[in-house]
Amino acid sequence: MNLNTPSFTRFSHDGLSIAYFDEGPHDAETVILIHGFASSANVNWVYPGWLKTLEEAGYRVIALDNRGHGASDKPLDPEAYRPWIMATDAVALLDHLEIEAAHFMGYSMGARISTFAALNHQPRLKSLVLGGLGIGLTDGVGDWDPIADALLAPEPDAITHERGKMFRAFADQTKSDRTALASCIRGSRDLVDRAAVASIKVPTLIGVGTKDDIAGSPHELADLMPNARALDIPNRDHMLAVGDRIFKAAVLDFYKEIG
Repeated sequence: MNLNTPSFTRFSHDGLSIAYFDEGPHDAETVILIHGFASSANVNWVYPGWLKTLEEAGYRVIALDNRGHGASDKPLDPEAYRPWIMATDAVALLDHLEIEAAHFMGYSMGARISTFAALNHQPRLKSLVLGGLGIGLTDGVGDWDPIADALLAPEPDAITHERGKMFRAFADQTKSDRTALASCIRGSRDLVDRAAVASIKVPTLIGVGTKDDIAGSPHELADLMPNARALDIPNRDHMLAVGDRIFKAAVLDFYKEIG
């Protein structure tokens, strides 16, 4: 675990102040990282070592705190968290930094956001890495209303829903705004039509832990796409797969291969 957090700065988009970091050589290939629900750029990408891994491999690494998370503004309207709207924050960040195109990498909710970026802004993507989300992107990943309820519960001891307990504990651990997260989970669950997924032509890597009971099969999702491959991350669940060394090595190999 790498605890050396980078300096964050801010830009404005859609009436919101969005926090981000920008590390590595500015003339290098750029990777933009989009974190998962109840996480942040630091929790998802810095502490598990992704920033260090990518920077040492020579990439320029950009990551934002999604709206509702980290140091970014936190609207309370669920409609503000539609994934295609959240995708515009990432694209606007590229505009702000005058970057024409980048490798997009998202985990869990960030993978959903990255997919909508690919659907609506495909020329801005050089490639797509989806972590922690497989066929659940198109078929759903279960009932998330109990998670919103768990986030808003006055006392965590009263929560009986197991997944709700997990995300409430994670939100408390990351010192998140639970009211904003409840709005986010209600607004960000839109599925992607299978035909739409098939229209994504950029090189894509889909990595899911073999013990992940949320994401769904990466192989089923990859089979729908014309230029995608699946990666099984051995013996990792949804929370632990993100920092796995096999996942990191596969991403670096993927980037080298596509050039």
